[in-house]
Amino acid sequence: MRAQSSATAPSGIAVGASSADTGGRSFGTVEAALGVVAFSLTFPATAWGLEGFGPWSLIAVRSILAAVVAGACLLAVGVPPRERSRARGRTAPPERRHWLGLAVVGAGVVLGFPLLTTLALQTSTTAHAAVVVGLLPLTTALLSALRMGTRPSRTFWIAALVGAAAVIAFTVQQSGGALTSADAYLFAALLVCAAGYTEGGRLARVMPGWQVIGWALVLCLPLTVPMAAVALSFEPVHLTAHSVTGLLWVAIGSQFLGLVVWYRGMAAIGIPKASQLQLAQPLLTLVWSVLLLGEHLTVAAPLTAAAVLVCIAVTQRARG
Repeated sequence: MRAQSSATAPSGIAVGASSADTGGRSFGTVEAALGVVAFSLTFPATAWGLEGFGPWSLIAVRSILAAVVAGACLLAVGVPPRERSRARGRTAPPERRHWLGLAVVGAGVVLGFPLLTTLALQTSTTAHAAVVVGLLPLTTALLSALRMGTRPSRTFWIAALVGAAAVIAFTVQQSGGALTSADAYLFAALLVCAAGYTEGGRLARVMPGWQVIGWALVLCLPLTVPMAAVALSFEPVHLTAHSVTGLLWVAIGSQFLGLVVWYRGMAAIGIPKASQLQLAQPLLTLVWSVLLLGEHLTVAAPLTAAAVLVCIAVTQRARG
């Protein structure tokens, strides 16, 4: 009896650990999906914001507002102090070895991607700009493989390529197949955002995801504050319900809360798999564009949505 008990105990522990791991991955998938929903509203909200703000003003002000919210959360909730600060009860900043990664996050997702896509949206429709988001999951997975040594399976890559191709075909068809001068901005935005996602997902393994984007936003304040002062002096501001709503969403919804759950999700399920959930983002963006901007969709939308959902399911099950 004693031998039987000792034999069953490890089994019970293993089952419990497996269940906990499965639950953690499921919750991580939900968090990453919530991030995708938040990001899907970014382009329509940016279009609203551009009704009352210039592109440089919109980017600078949104980053400052997001940094204020993030800084308040860091002060209110606090972060675990390092040993040398524990006796004083003060909150310590991230360790020095993490600052370079935070700088990459700031350059990619706080400044680079918002600025480049906002400049693109001055001459591009949201449907055309969604091409960037369609390519972002594959680019993020590629950079993750190079940066972190991840090796997804062949099935994963095939599904990712098929899903990206479906999204690109759909979004190009929606924009009439024409390429615009905004493409240079869009492809540059694709690269810097993928780099920011990769570094953010890596850092979210060693610190909470909300702290990753929180510190990145605060780190960018020395750039965004003077940028806002200069931009607002040159670009006229016309406050309307649309422009204020768009500004508040891109600042708080997309720039902070969306990235909080996104980085948490990436840390839980891995960067390549989380990135593939973004295959649904262009379709969601187009839905919001219909509801909020009055754009029209063709019957290709549900067909593409079905193909993308199949690809997402395959990538989530594929083993690296």
